[in-house]
Amino acid sequence: MSSSPAILRPQEDAMPAATAVTETEAAPAAASTPSFAARAGRWYRLNRDRLRAIAIGAISLAAFLVVWHLLTTYRIVFFVRFTNVPSPLAVYASFAKAIHDPKFLMHLLLSCRRILFGFSLAAIVGVPLGLIMGRFKLVHEMIFPVAEVLRPIPAIAWVPMAIMLWPTNEQSIVFITFLGSFFPILINTLHGMSLVDPVLVRAAQCLGARERSIFREVYFPASLPHIFTGLTVGMGVAWVSLIAAEMISGQYGIGYFTWEAYSLVQYADIALGMIAIGVLGLGSSLLIRSAGRLVMPWRPT
Repeated sequence: MSSSPAILRPQEDAMPAATAVTETEAAPAAASTPSFAARAGRWYRLNRDRLRAIAIGAISLAAFLVVWHLLTTYRIVFFVRFTNVPSPLAVYASFAKAIHDPKFLMHLLLSCRRILFGFSLAAIVGVPLGLIMGRFKLVHEMIFPVAEVLRPIPAIAWVPMAIMLWPTNEQSIVFITFLGSFFPILINTLHGMSLVDPVLVRAAQCLGARERSIFREVYFPASLPHIFTGLTVGMGVAWVSLIAAEMISGQYGIGYFTWEAYSLVQYADIALGMIAIGVLGLGSSLLIRSAGRLVMPWRPT
């Protein structure tokens, strides 16, 4: 009878030990799962530079709006006259009215369509032509002098010739947009081809690569950074050319909308058209940069 408690005591002591082992095994599992604060801190460290750039950009835009508001409210005249410049609130009121106007939306869509056609044609022609000119000396010697003569001609100077060359205003405007973006794309592609390391070309030739493979595996990837630089610059010049063509010979488009607002002395609409051009140009350039990051993931952002 006296031995019974001695037999039961080890079993009672074993239960806390088993519980302690279970808690010890669960502790590393809980520690291996990062908390929300840890994940947020890691995300912040990875995106700190990007967040800093966004914050600085937002502050600069806010400061620009404040300065614009003060200059137009008090109608400052200091070399530059702000007596007739619309205030940000007036431009916002014009935007709130225009966004519900189907005609304004049609102006935006037509300009975007012209940019799409003209810029796409310039990229389809300019990039392969630049690659071929960079690879074959004879082709370069034949085409480069002609391109250098035509390249400095501004888009406005092409308007009368484009009207004579093409049967409709729409085709002439697309042609001017094509010319504006074609030469930056061509020149930057040529520059990229000239910087290809010849050691890589000789290595590919020693390994038995044919001309098509050298183009695909050596020249084209090495030239991609300069090609996308040309595409980005070409997109900006395409917008400049488009707006000039729409102001002179167009009947629709955001350039025509801006010039018509000036003719009707609607100052708020002039500023609205200019801001719309800037936003559309920024958005199209961001699309090209995003495509470049997808095509060239090895490049630092």
